[in-house]
Amino acid sequence: MNTVPTASQQVTITVVNAGVSDPSSTRLLSDRIAQKSIDALREIGIAATVRSIDLGPLAVEIARSIVSGIHDAKVKHAIAKLAESDAIIAATPVYKAGISGLFKSFADLIDNDLLIAKPVVLAATGGSARHSMVVDDHLRPLFAFLRAIPMPTSLYAVPEDWGSTDLGKRIARAAGELAAFLRSGAGREIADDNWAGYRHAFGGNATRAQHGIEDVDFDTDLMRLATGQTARPLAGDQADAR
Repeated sequence: MNTVPTASQQVTITVVNAGVSDPSSTRLLSDRIAQKSIDALREIGIAATVRSIDLGPLAVEIARSIVSGIHDAKVKHAIAKLAESDAIIAATPVYKAGISGLFKSFADLIDNDLLIAKPVVLAATGGSARHSMVVDDHLRPLFAFLRAIPMPTSLYAVPEDWGSTDLGKRIARAAGELAAFLRSGAGREIADDNWAGYRHAFGGNATRAQHGIEDVDFDTDLMRLATGQTARPLAGDQADAR
């Protein structure tokens, strides 16, 4: 039975930061979101731990994993952090009207079922307000494809935003949405109730991925046919509709 997180059930938030400069405005934005999320969760009695995945130091390993098709050990460790997380904060700089190639390359290494029903706060930084829709045009479809659940409020910051109160209000709103979602326990319920209906990668990084013969469900219609059995008969309504 699913339970709603409490202070005794500490949630883990993982920040994925694709900023490469030092200091990085992308890292600054993601840190502010993480801190405000901790504060929002604390207000409703939920304790949170934040972990970070900085993609800049992993650039070579990510490229090597893309080219070879074999995940580097450091990349595996980063992906394992995502698998163990209850929520994600995804932050990327905007380059040439699009998300960072480094961020997209890392996303390409993530199993399609790794983030099922995990809440994600989407964020980006850029040099011009003209690219503010990159978050919703690029990041939101990407995480929808990965079957995560992006929060309604997305965040985009340009240099002139750092001194404004409006950015702080938007961060607080996104953090509040994340806290409310985690309190509801909806992500766990969605994943648990629908897990068998999703397509999964055998031997993948998802927490419940099939890793051995003992994990395979041979009673699905496809597996019954593949092993020489017959598919189960359709239920009454389905048979009539056919």
